[in-house]
Amino acid sequence: MKYMLLVCGDDTNDASGMAPVEPWVEELGDRGVRQHGHRLALPADAVTVRVRGGEVLRTDGPFAETKEYVAGFDILECDSLEEAIEAAAKHPVATIGAMEVRPFWEDEDAEGEIRRLDTELTDAARTGDVERLVACYARDAEVVDNGSHHRGVEALRKAWEALGPVAREVLEFRVHVDESIAFGHALVRTDGNLLRVTTGYRNVGPRWLIVHEHVTEATS
Repeated sequence: MKYMLLVCGDDTNDASGMAPVEPWVEELGDRGVRQHGHRLALPADAVTVRVRGGEVLRTDGPFAETKEYVAGFDILECDSLEEAIEAAAKHPVATIGAMEVRPFWEDEDAEGEIRRLDTELTDAARTGDVERLVACYARDAEVVDNGSHHRGVEALRKAWEALGPVAREVLEFRVHVDESIAFGHALVRTDGNLLRVTTGYRNVGPRWLIVHEHVTEATS
């Protein structure tokens, strides 16, 4: 299960004696616990946005005036909340600030959505439905197909219009998902040609889309 670790600093405490964070990052990264993370700029650089009565209100500074502030974040993959708490307790900032551990919302099936997107691509290719095909790609998608380079959905639309219906059969398909990006590796047969397809996906909010696709002939 994934957990968001909010690293909360305290500007009233002296951080000069705090241990470096890098060993914590490396140790959890080597174990496959830490998936991603980054430091944040100071609260003085924040901008708080509110909308009231249709008017956008912008305030320079953090949401709340408090001595504690979010200094960074880490995304952890742990078997239990206790394991996530143990990892948080080892973070050097825990000695001068606080660590908030919060589980991810668990109603998403990112891999399932990506596999359904690939099925949609297969069905659209079989019928030659160009609009359904390009709807599977981000507007700035780049596709390299056996040396041909297509940049953007308009270039893809022209390529599919020239190609027509294609019988597409997915023989193997492996997916690795990491937050808002994912990668797929597939062995695909199209009209008798055996192809290896490497695909990059991006979560654009309500759905996943293809942002990069590299197609080569399979040699074995």
